[in-house]
Amino acid sequence: MFLNISTYRFCELTDLNILGDKLLAECLKNELKGTIILAPEGINMFLAGQENHIRDFFVWLNQFPALADIVTKDSWSDYQPFKKMLVKVKDEIIRMNHPTIQAHKKRAPSVSATQLKEWLLKGCDDQGKPIVLLDTRNTFEVEYGTFTNAIHFNLEKFSEFPKALSEQVGLLKDKTVVSFCTGGIRCEKANLLMQEIGLNNTLQLDGGILKYFEEVGQDFYEGGCFVFDDRIALDPDLAEHPLENAPRRNH
Repeated sequence: MFLNISTYRFCELTDLNILGDKLLAECLKNELKGTIILAPEGINMFLAGQENHIRDFFVWLNQFPALADIVTKDSWSDYQPFKKMLVKVKDEIIRMNHPTIQAHKKRAPSVSATQLKEWLLKGCDDQGKPIVLLDTRNTFEVEYGTFTNAIHFNLEKFSEFPKALSEQVGLLKDKTVVSFCTGGIRCEKANLLMQEIGLNNTLQLDGGILKYFEEVGQDFYEGGCFVFDDRIALDPDLAEHPLENAPRRNH
């Protein structure tokens, strides 16, 4: 069995090429495959390998204070779902093209998976406000599955989110907005942008859909969750389940 992890952290990083070389060498040493994205604002990782090799890699990673004790979302597969090991240095770990959003300096407020389920059962948050679930992923990902009654902005890429938000902000006013995505990285930036334009009662789903699957399961979610490896999509039990009626994309 192969352990698959996804994780990210917004934090200030420097000397990215040197760090990237070290990360690549350690991943190859541990026979890991996947993708690591580095940027001045942090790190984003999707890795798979034998469990002991994954664990060894994260023990090694603890030598870097900004990356120590990073929390992962875990799932299992009976084959290696990545073809190669890549480390990329970019301007952003998730591209938004909105410089005022600096998630490495300020974290958006969040709601846990179990708390969100309680609100959905009640039909409102603890203050009695109606809840809007906002899917910040691209349209083709949404087609694999999403939360019941969630709205999305028909995005082809995440950098379209700021413009789409400005055009559809009226849908979100006077409500508790919970933004979500696969693992948390996009909804964290989206949440900060919503606050910047004056939507004050906004939260991100902590850990995204994958953490919700891990802690809650199927409740209030329909379909699977697209993932960026050869498994294509995961069921709420975190098992592989490509949906036959959803588009297949290169990734």
